[in-house]
Amino acid sequence: MGNSITEEIVREALRQVIDPEQKKDLVTLGVIQDIRIDGTAVTFTLALNTPACSLKREITDAARSAVHAVPGVEKVQVETASNPAGANALPAKEPIPNVKNTIAVASGKGGVGKSTVAVNLAMALAKSGARVGILDTDLYGPSIPMMMGVKKPLMATESQRLIPVENHGVKLVSVGFMLDDETPLIWRGPMIMQMIKQFLTEVDWEGLDYLIIDLPPGTGDTQLTLVQTIPLTGAVIVTTPQDVALIDARRAINMFKKVEVPIIGLVENMSSFKCPHCGESTEIFSHGGAEKTSERYRVPLLGNIPIDIKIREGGDAGKPVVIAEPTSPQAEAFIAISQNVASTVANLNMMDD
Repeated sequence: MGNSITEEIVREALRQVIDPEQKKDLVTLGVIQDIRIDGTAVTFTLALNTPACSLKREITDAARSAVHAVPGVEKVQVETASNPAGANALPAKEPIPNVKNTIAVASGKGGVGKSTVAVNLAMALAKSGARVGILDTDLYGPSIPMMMGVKKPLMATESQRLIPVENHGVKLVSVGFMLDDETPLIWRGPMIMQMIKQFLTEVDWEGLDYLIIDLPPGTGDTQLTLVQTIPLTGAVIVTTPQDVALIDARRAINMFKKVEVPIIGLVENMSSFKCPHCGESTEIFSHGGAEKTSERYRVPLLGNIPIDIKIREGGDAGKPVVIAEPTSPQAEAFIAISQNVASTVANLNMMDD
């Protein structure tokens, strides 16, 4: 008797598996690839469009069980891959070549740990299997080279496109790779805007799932140049619990809303301090401000990051805490935020389809 297992039968079985976050079956989502049938053995690839998906194991197990239930199937092998959906381009804006999603990390004011969030978010996404880059657009205060532990000159291709530096598996572009540590960038606005446009349109990223764009603080020319030049997938706003930071965070939220950039969510940094000796938590910068802002402006609260010396030490040493202390509570906080970001981005892209 011939083999009655067919690719269509396998696909029909996988139509019964629903992604809990996107509320659609795996076949409709287009994440089932390369179905192979060898006698009673079935192999297929599950290419989730949310590589940081917290439900990856649950979805994989459900897909395996669904195919195993097909009559005649005795062995099922599920190979996993990441294939995040890309944001649709907006009219009059050109997407960055070979970049699926562009995520701006912004803050209304300086000193809230925006770059710390940017690098650890990038590292957490990369650890999940995604291809990630960081673009440092804070030209007057570039901190990405130090925080990522690399100091190399930017090179260019024969066609004069910039080649990113790479460290910890993440591609990097920053004006800090063009300057020494003590040389200030003494440029007027038009030259700054020209450099930002070059960074946005003339870098050879070679294929990224996520480009994390570390913005300077505030709501000025760099932010406007960014949103006018490329279609942003969304923005992550970083704040601390204190009132002065939250006021500026609200300004940043309103700026992105006015230019029709989706707000992926709010991150509360320096949320609380846990004494390493007695274990008592102290809310140095007040408490609950980000949650109230999240509710007021109807944007998600992606997570809370504690004040901790390991986070500071990781940034100073060029080894973000997600890499230096991968199982620590501090790293887990950033990983949870990255999963929320990836999930929200996937949902935004589904809405655009």
